[in-house]
Amino acid sequence: MYMMRRMAKELYSAREAAEALGISLDTLRRWDREGRIKTKRDAGNRRIVSGKEIERLRGGRSHSMSARNRFTGMVRDVKVDGLLAQVEIFVTEPTRVVAIVTRDAVEELGLRPGVPATAVVKSTSVMVEQ
Repeated sequence: MYMMRRMAKELYSAREAAEALGISLDTLRRWDREGRIKTKRDAGNRRIVSGKEIERLRGGRSHSMSARNRFTGMVRDVKVDGLLAQVEIFVTEPTRVVAIVTRDAVEELGLRPGVPATAVVKSTSVMVEQ
């Protein structure tokens, strides 16, 4: 299967930015009000987001996995027990994603409360990335 990569844009509409970040438009608006995302306004007073800001929120990483379902949020809780850990990511009110991952993954990704993270859902598996 041939997959064409999209060129990064310089400016995104609010809807495009929300889609690129894996969040809802309402979440993007709330993040703007809370100062969690830097937006500007165009001539029509609509929110626009720079490509650099989207990359900042993504952690500067491009995504090469084929998973479509990405839930970006903040780590709310991490419980480590032996070789496994339970990671709770707060996505939007009242949505949260809870994943069981290895202790090593928690340490490698630096997952702790308050850190941004993305839950990647593919089929019956949930993977966590930061």
